[in-house]
Amino acid sequence: MLKKLFPALILLSFLSACASPSPIPVPPTQASINPDAWWRTAVFYEIFVRSYYDTNGNGIGDFNGITAKLDYLQDLGITALWLMPIHPSPSYHGYDVTDYYAVNPEYGTMDDFKNLLAEAHKRDMRIIIDLVINHTSSQHPWFVDANASLESEYRNYYLWADSPGAGNWHQGQHGYYYGFFWDGMPDLNYTNPTVTAAMYKINDYWLNEVGVDGFRIDAVKHLIEQDGKLENTPATHSWLKDYNKTYEESNPKSYTIGEVYGAGSSVIKQYTGTELDHIFNFEMASGIMGSVRGGANSGIVSAMKFALMDMPDFNYATFLTNHDQNRVMSVFNGDVEKAKTAAFLLLTLPGTPFIYYGEEIGMTGVKPDEDIRLPMQWSGEENAGFTTDSPWRGISPGAETANVAVEEADSTSLLNHYKTLIHLRESNPALQMGDAMLLETGNNAVFALLRSWGNEHILIVLNLKDEPITDYNLSLTTSALTKGSATPDVLFGNIRPDQIHITDNGLSNYRPSAELEPHQRMILLLR
Repeated sequence: MLKKLFPALILLSFLSACASPSPIPVPPTQASINPDAWWRTAVFYEIFVRSYYDTNGNGIGDFNGITAKLDYLQDLGITALWLMPIHPSPSYHGYDVTDYYAVNPEYGTMDDFKNLLAEAHKRDMRIIIDLVINHTSSQHPWFVDANASLESEYRNYYLWADSPGAGNWHQGQHGYYYGFFWDGMPDLNYTNPTVTAAMYKINDYWLNEVGVDGFRIDAVKHLIEQDGKLENTPATHSWLKDYNKTYEESNPKSYTIGEVYGAGSSVIKQYTGTELDHIFNFEMASGIMGSVRGGANSGIVSAMKFALMDMPDFNYATFLTNHDQNRVMSVFNGDVEKAKTAAFLLLTLPGTPFIYYGEEIGMTGVKPDEDIRLPMQWSGEENAGFTTDSPWRGISPGAETANVAVEEADSTSLLNHYKTLIHLRESNPALQMGDAMLLETGNNAVFALLRSWGNEHILIVLNLKDEPITDYNLSLTTSALTKGSATPDVLFGNIRPDQIHITDNGLSNYRPSAELEPHQRMILLLR
């Protein structure tokens, strides 16, 4: 869980905003994809259960509400869900757990949750849940007992000191305890093997008795502080290697993704492979949002170059913004074209995409956190069709037009834009798992990428500006393309592309059209 403001842009140092891309890294040969790694081709959808859909009229979303909307999600093209915390908790957000073996009664019963799982699995849709293992709630029975007595069997489940050290130490009944985020979230002590064993049992329960498909691990970089270092310590990596072996033995098809706030590809590669299956690529998210907001390709080109250098198999998760950041539409000040461009990049770039609920209809929201987690907007009716009672928090402004019912009926809507791109991604392996090669464009407002999988080659071209562009040329030195001339097939975009000519040296000075329209987005299949 993030407690720091995500910066508006990460300054990417080695490219200036006005420079054309510098020499292009040579892509690797295609990675062999494990057939059990279903997440490599998935499109995830992040849901805050409290805000998705209320079926019992108490103003709070519930498990049955998600079940009722599975057909909508399937039609959108979603193949996996990430549910934010579903365990009992004293807070509205749930990131301070009081019982790892139960569900939040405000969301329904365990039977309701199991029914959601069953209905999702019928649709070949997976579900992962937030697992908060860095800390518990200060109201968790473990901590209540540990705080009450020095002789408690749970005393060493947490970190204690006789006097407050530097950093996040908090006054307890018998000394001081460590809690990185705040005093209501005491950190667990993973140098104690008993704590690790307890967490392994919790993992096994949810994977094999309840039947979830995996976990999003919250605040994973903070698991074990070491020698004054608070994140990404050798001890944390060592613990995760053992954890990886345990959950894979428990369920070989389970999936874990970690939240490492601010992570770029150089950090991601430290956690993937033998530790977790995926890490969120914050650097890529910032690159996308920055390029779209500023109308220059430098941010996304830089993030792609880092990925090609550090993670050439693109084994990471991508997103635009999440539950800890201002919503996409608010970042773009309500500009639907920019929101469409950001979605276009998310769903054509390498990596496994995660979509935050409501992002697909252009929901707005700026911090505080409660206001970026507002009720989903299903219709223009009272309370946006979310509940028949007063919602737990007010509806976002603009729900009369930014809602599912209105946008489903509009072929040009943001929702249908997402739907088209998701289904296009799912029907083209090159967009899911293919190699990626950056093209020189001759104009910093134009972004171009070649995705390749076997003999399938897809050219992605984008005008980041809200004005037409004529001074651009696409070039790529590669042996991946077969020599010859042909007219590309249009997979996406209103365009009749010019013929493309491939020489022994690859592609040189190609323009699909003499002019790129404002915000023009195209996906071309090269045969």
